Amino acid sequence: MILHHEGIILQKGYESLEAISLKVQTPTCATFRTLAGDFEITCFAPGILRMKLVAEHSQPDYGILDKTSEQLELEVSAIQHGYRVQSGNMALEILSSPMRIRFYQGKKLLLQSVTDRTIEGQLRFSPFARRNDSWLVALALGNGEPIYGLGEKWAALNRRGQLIHNWNEDATTLNSELSYKNTPFAWSPEGWGLFTHTPSKVTHGVGYPQWSHRSYILQVFDAELDLFFIAADSPAKMIERYTHLTGRAALPPRWSYGIWMSRAYYRTGEIALDVAQKLREHKIPCDVLLLDGRAWHTMEDRFDFRWDPARYPDPAGFVQKLRALGIRLNLWEYSYLSTRNPLFNELAEKGYFLKNPDGAPYIHRWFPWPYDKSWPHLMPSGIIDLTNPDAYAWYRDQHKQLFDIGVSVMKTDYGEAVPEEVVAFNGDRGKRLHNVYTHLYNRCVYEATEMYSQDEPMVWGRAAWAGGQRYPVQWGGDPQSDWEGLAASIRGGQAWGMSGGPFYAHDIGGFAIGNPEPELYIRWAQAGVMASHTRFHGLGEREPWVYGEQAEEIIRKWLDWRYQLIPYLQGCALEASQTGMPVMRSMVLAFPEDRIAWQFDQQYMLGGSLLVVPVVVPGGKVRFYLPAGKWFDIWNQTWLEGPQHFEWDVPLDRIPVFGREGALLPLGPAVQHTGELKPGLDLEQVWAFGKPRQGMQLPGLDLSISSDGNIANLPSDVKIQHK
Repeated sequence: MILHHEGIILQKGYESLEAISLKVQTPTCATFRTLAGDFEITCFAPGILRMKLVAEHSQPDYGILDKTSEQLELEVSAIQHGYRVQSGNMALEILSSPMRIRFYQGKKLLLQSVTDRTIEGQLRFSPFARRNDSWLVALALGNGEPIYGLGEKWAALNRRGQLIHNWNEDATTLNSELSYKNTPFAWSPEGWGLFTHTPSKVTHGVGYPQWSHRSYILQVFDAELDLFFIAADSPAKMIERYTHLTGRAALPPRWSYGIWMSRAYYRTGEIALDVAQKLREHKIPCDVLLLDGRAWHTMEDRFDFRWDPARYPDPAGFVQKLRALGIRLNLWEYSYLSTRNPLFNELAEKGYFLKNPDGAPYIHRWFPWPYDKSWPHLMPSGIIDLTNPDAYAWYRDQHKQLFDIGVSVMKTDYGEAVPEEVVAFNGDRGKRLHNVYTHLYNRCVYEATEMYSQDEPMVWGRAAWAGGQRYPVQWGGDPQSDWEGLAASIRGGQAWGMSGGPFYAHDIGGFAIGNPEPELYIRWAQAGVMASHTRFHGLGEREPWVYGEQAEEIIRKWLDWRYQLIPYLQGCALEASQTGMPVMRSMVLAFPEDRIAWQFDQQYMLGGSLLVVPVVVPGGKVRFYLPAGKWFDIWNQTWLEGPQHFEWDVPLDRIPVFGREGALLPLGPAVQHTGELKPGLDLEQVWAFGKPRQGMQLPGLDLSISSDGNIANLPSDVKIQHK
């Protein structure tokens, strides 16, 4: 077989699977013999077929899947070179010599094994190949077929041509392939999705030309192979079926849709309270204030849930002063403990840390010796072993002391530092634990809020793996404070949405490399307002008055608009909890029939009613595309017709936002914080963009829309504005 160099390297040490034979058939399962062992094919749920290697020894599961199989009936029939396993209108053909697959919906071939051949006619890649610790799976891609998903990534939303590593990393500045939230779930608008059920690293060569521009090649670094083949008639249905597998997000509390204000960091409690008071004096709406990683405890011995007594002699009093201003408190945490902390030895004796193979606690170092103690907030630390039930319970219950005094939510930072060689309490190695550790971490803290918080449960999480969307909300890490950092953040939010995560925020102003100039700060705030959640944060001051009177005035108007949008966002969140549909929707997700729209990955739909075009370059120039239909420019109060391209120069105080014809936009009052809202759904007016479509819904209301577009059952005090 003739291979190019990278192909030879990739397949070195792998044994191709060749012959298959039917071993056992039951009404709900077909088992096939292969060189690597037995594969079971089942129908997990409507639209979802599963092909799983029957493992000789079970490995820790971690609860990535949120559902158990429905075990739908199968029909198995012999075909040339193999077998056809069918359930409903789905079928998976498994063939011999070499072992390969074809996946159908009805008569349509959705996906098949690799078709890339040498000049002699041999396949250049084995469709299925195994070595002791990993698998190669090679699939064919259609000409120009785009691929989406695979987690929060910062480059083009279409993964075609990219080499993607699903391995959670601290992705500082968001300028490479590294990312905090990874998901081994890829899908095509042609109707197929593939979820690799594993906690381990997965590398995806998605039409990666150094391997094969016409193939999708997965390298799964797990001894087991468990693949879910998903068929769906639309991208929205694809997301619905994937989140049926891995879980839907819980509903975030209403106050979470308000403004979160933060900087890295408020050095004392007095400074933080001063900022909170100035927010009220300047009429800047705000619901949550964050004390970040160095703000509320001593740095050298973090993290042990204790306040720094020198800066916070009365933590409960501090929290209540914020509450009196209508502001909740968000505290930073991570699941590491400094070796300088007196508690370290006690927890080590109890076996609460991940360990080296020799049984000693593993010590994580951000920097090599002798520089590892140069940064007080990044001391050498142990990592809490959340596979140990006692350590898990200890870590969860430590939150009680914080929630008891009125803390509302925790920022679950970091979690990406588990190395491959460590050994966990459950016997697993870091190779399998690394990614899924973030799942355990966020679940643990979310459970703590359920058990102890005075407020509704949520976390403010950075890292995630498949299934992590069940514990909202996620934010996008540490972008560089420049225009490219803003653009990458917008793409990252859409990518997370196409990977099952419906809620997202990015750091307004950017996190790293200085403070943004006022123009960038304003543009970032406008984009940040038009996301599911909105937070100002960065290494430096992020309060609006710092950037001048013009910036403050513009930001204040946008934050008022944000609070008016809360009833609409509540409706978007309800849809997300029921279907998995993200609040921030890429154009391919929102307009699957319009291939031109897919190219515009700096614009998106916010829910089903609003199309948003952030400004991501200095000077106010935007290029955007309106799909077919009529679109209402909410600032200029004019209608535009699509499909059409536009190029505008927009003033500093606005970004283009369009209402979709036939949609409704419920709006509430502009308030200083959500504590000023009425319980439930505080609705003041409903904008109707043209004639409302029948079937339109608003959360908490039983609307009736007649065939002529009239809206019934709205409360008498709610105004209808027809646009």
